Amino acid sequence: MADMMERRKVDILCVQETRWKGSKARSIGAGFKLFYYGVYSKRNGVGVVLKEEFVRNVLEVKRVSDRVMSLKLEIEGVMLNVVSGYAPQVGCELEEKERFWSDLDEVIESIPKGERVVIGADLNGHVGEGNTGDEEVMGKFGVKERNLEGQMVVDFAKRMDMGVVNTYFQKREEHSDKSGGRSTQVDYILCRRGNLKEISECKVVVGESVARQHRMVVCRMTLMVCKKKRSKIEIEKKNKWWKLKKEEFCDEFRQKLRQALGGQVVLPDDWETTAEVIRVTRRKVLGVSSKVRKEDKETW
Repeated sequence: MADMMERRKVDILCVQETRWKGSKARSIGAGFKLFYYGVYSKRNGVGVVLKEEFVRNVLEVKRVSDRVMSLKLEIEGVMLNVVSGYAPQVGCELEEKERFWSDLDEVIESIPKGERVVIGADLNGHVGEGNTGDEEVMGKFGVKERNLEGQMVVDFAKRMDMGVVNTYFQKREEHSDKSGGRSTQVDYILCRRGNLKEISECKVVVGESVARQHRMVVCRMTLMVCKKKRSKIEIEKKNKWWKLKKEEFCDEFRQKLRQALGGQVVLPDDWETTAEVIRVTRRKVLGVSSKVRKEDKETW
């Protein structure tokens, strides 16, 4: 898997059916690290593989269940949430399916609206060809007829205002998953609808079989980072102490301070009040010099 990611220049990969028990992170070679979660050693399990250079960008890991986990990364000032999901198969109990979608709902709802979200998941459903009535969440390039599990995918996308990325890109026949010699599609990538413009490509990789009846689905996403505007900010103010070298300023300072203290020659016992009076008088008589610098313009 690591060799394939290196060969295909994949930086982040969501994996399912890892079948590893535990909640750990481990190096898998070739400069990649796997974050995973599994309850049983013989079924389920999800994970996210990161290129080593992005590991230091991880801010949070949420291991919700052996079917849902997420990573939050900060990349050049952009918060990116990567979610790996593994929906129950068609023959599983409805209760188990509803529990999966409830967990996934909860994860997405917990992410602030301004942050990026990318879901890479085996959702075990067919959203179907065409998008009549569902244009806001999917394109026309799904495959097969929609089934109940596929409708759950579409309903989720509507609830979370997300787009089913695969369906916006037309694929050649050989660029589809195969099951029994027929084209199928159960592995999906989803993102917020507002960020669809950041995705320029989504396809099935031919010649890279990562699991039985599955091929790797890849998308190319370019994070749009807002450049910081040049601005002047105040960073330091200094008193013009050099003025006290001149006798006229010394006399003025003594006079103003005496007036501010009500004509008292002996300083009051309340030092905090006295100190504030001295500071205010000092600024009035001596003034301050302001130093400013221009903030560096960020470029990515």
